[in-house]
Formats: sequence, C-alpha cells, structure tokens
Amino acid sequence: MTTHLSHDIPDSAPSWYVPQPASPWCVYGAGTIEDIQRTLSCAQTGTMDDNTINHIKGLQGMMGLNPTGHIDLSTAIQIQRLRDRFAVQE
Repeated sequence: MTTHLSHDIPDSAPSWYVPQPASPWCVYGAGTIEDIQRTLSCAQTGTMDDNTINHIKGLQGMMGLNPTGHIDLSTAIQIQRLRDRFAVQE
C-alpha cells in the first residue's frame, strides 16, 4: 500500500525519470543521482552506491513499495514528491 496525502501531486512521471533495466547506475547521470541523493539525505557521490541504494530501499519500505533499491515509476514519484514538498523556496 502506497501512502498518499490529499495535497500530493498526481501520479505522473517526473521529468528526470527513465525506466531502468537491472542496472540503475547505467541509466542516470551523475547530476541526477546527486539530486536523488540530496533528496534522500545521503552522501552526494554521483554514483549509485550501496548507501544510496539502501536509502532508496528505506524510502520504498516507508511508502509501502517493494524495497528493491531500483528506481521504478512509483519510487520516482515518491522521490519527486519529497523534492517538491521540501524544496527551498526562493
């Protein structure tokens, strides 16, 4: 079961999302991975390292998703929701 709040954005793919095969580090560039890492509050290495994968699994588990560590569409939507919710307003 995925947790949704009434003010959440619609379930649409973020502009940065790319459907991925089994190798997430082959799909996203360093900049996108750093953005994901910043959103998940982990070290910004620009690589899909074990620490990042564990943070992704943690997010997936908290949101009721299968904790695979891979960024599927449901995971990408949840990452984007975190970005949108906690983005610094200029």
